[in-house]
Amino acid sequence: MAIDPTDPRSPSRQIADELREEITSGRLAPGDALPSEKMLVGRFGTAPATARQAVRLLKEEGLVVAERGKGVYVKRQPPTIRLGSHRFSRQTRAEGKSAFEAEIERQGLEWGQEVLELAEVPAPEWVAEWLGVDAGATVFVRRRRNLVGDTPTQLADSYYRLDTVEDTAIRTPDTGPGGSYARLEEKGLTLERFREEIRIRMPTPTEVQGLRLTPGTPVAELRRIAFGASGPLEVLESVVSGDSHVFCYEFAAPE
Repeated sequence: MAIDPTDPRSPSRQIADELREEITSGRLAPGDALPSEKMLVGRFGTAPATARQAVRLLKEEGLVVAERGKGVYVKRQPPTIRLGSHRFSRQTRAEGKSAFEAEIERQGLEWGQEVLELAEVPAPEWVAEWLGVDAGATVFVRRRRNLVGDTPTQLADSYYRLDTVEDTAIRTPDTGPGGSYARLEEKGLTLERFREEIRIRMPTPTEVQGLRLTPGTPVAELRRIAFGASGPLEVLESVVSGDSHVFCYEFAAPE
């Protein structure tokens, strides 16, 4: 294909669109090397700078990655992780599994978790509002990073009022069978409902590092409240890679 001078798209965009079609159709498979700059110049009859810009566009879209000293390759897509509402069922906790553990194992994947911090901290403004405490009030936070295989897939911070987690394993690295929700219900704090908000955005530098994101990969930020009979029990902020997660919900039609 030669560059079409009558096409309203820029030459670099024309090249990028052609290569993207080869990737999405499977002609260029995950792990395949992208044509070199010299090959692109010869194939499209364009300047080296234009070929480099086309590849840069594909990098920004998260379709290709550069390996130092080797070249540019079609990105290997991570497993798609479906997060469904059934992961919060009491049956899951009765089986001794946390919500994340149950969802990952249901898909036949291996999982792991790194506890990054267990601490009493001043509540961020939005956390204070959701937990029903004063802004800046001391709350307990569990920060962790969840993995599928050896790939980081989720950064999760859970916030609790101090009296909610007093004398529970939630304050320890290992919350035990069934996870934090099982420990809350052992304390007589029955989970009754959840509310979630999901926002798609670009990641912060800390999230790029923590999730090992390639350039151009967005994230999904999920904030959730777990309610008991007396009010909020937990506020969670979870950040996941946008190219490997599907959120799946099933619910009855409203009356």
